[in-house]
Amino acid sequence: MSPTATDPSNTIAFQGELGAYSHMAAMAKFPDMAVLPCPSFDDALDAVKKGTAQLAMIPIENSTAGRVADIHMLLPGSGLYIIDEHFEPIRHCLLALKESTDADLKAVISHVQALGQCRNAIRDRGLTAMPFYDTAGAAKEISERGDKSVAAVASRLAADVYGLRVVKTDLQDQGHNTTRFVVLSRTPLATTEFTVPMMTSFTFEVRNIPAALYKALGGFATNNVNMTKLESYYESDSFTASEFYADIEGHEGMANVSRAMEELRFHTKRVRLLGTYPQARFRTVG
Repeated sequence: MSPTATDPSNTIAFQGELGAYSHMAAMAKFPDMAVLPCPSFDDALDAVKKGTAQLAMIPIENSTAGRVADIHMLLPGSGLYIIDEHFEPIRHCLLALKESTDADLKAVISHVQALGQCRNAIRDRGLTAMPFYDTAGAAKEISERGDKSVAAVASRLAADVYGLRVVKTDLQDQGHNTTRFVVLSRTPLATTEFTVPMMTSFTFEVRNIPAALYKALGGFATNNVNMTKLESYYESDSFTASEFYADIEGHEGMANVSRAMEELRFHTKRVRLLGTYPQARFRTVG
């Protein structure tokens, strides 16, 4: 397990308790960095902004559950830059007190998404599922509660952190469950670091005119720029202006990307660059 934070310049923040999947992602990507668990995404971002941590590891989407709530709204206003990405396989475990037996178990607690991803396995064991705020928090809760009848769905790392028994590994109903994380920093990558295939992420708001989105995105097609993700969301509760989050392959130092982004800016009210960073996985399927 990685050490907790003592040197801000060698610390990476994440949302959740020790043993969370974000903790696992931070360890996998930056094994030599100390970790700083934070109660909320806002707290993790603030830790970087205030210099308490050098980086933040933030989940942005899951292959089963989709977009992580609130992240698209938090990133543009954070003042931070995406400098890397990481894909972490999510392998849920059923955890219990070391002194409990399988026959003792009557209920299981975890984050509602984790419970949903293990629904069939939980039902087959005859356990009552009870939502909790966090997977690692659920593991911490049963270790402190000392109730032999309650288990948790969390990571194997959480079992190590809280001294629990792994009753069952790979509890999830579907084997292909992966979370994509982005790494945030106070400063963007320098263009001299663009030596491998890159991704660029940004948000934009279209003008309130007919075919605005079609016109805004036309430049990516005509300039042969691969857009790998496009999602809409509302920044406020007015429902009057749609914001869009997008990922594209490449960077603005490339002529075709530069032309596409210029056309996008012409047809939109606002474009916010979130960062350019190395691809952790190739997107183009030929």
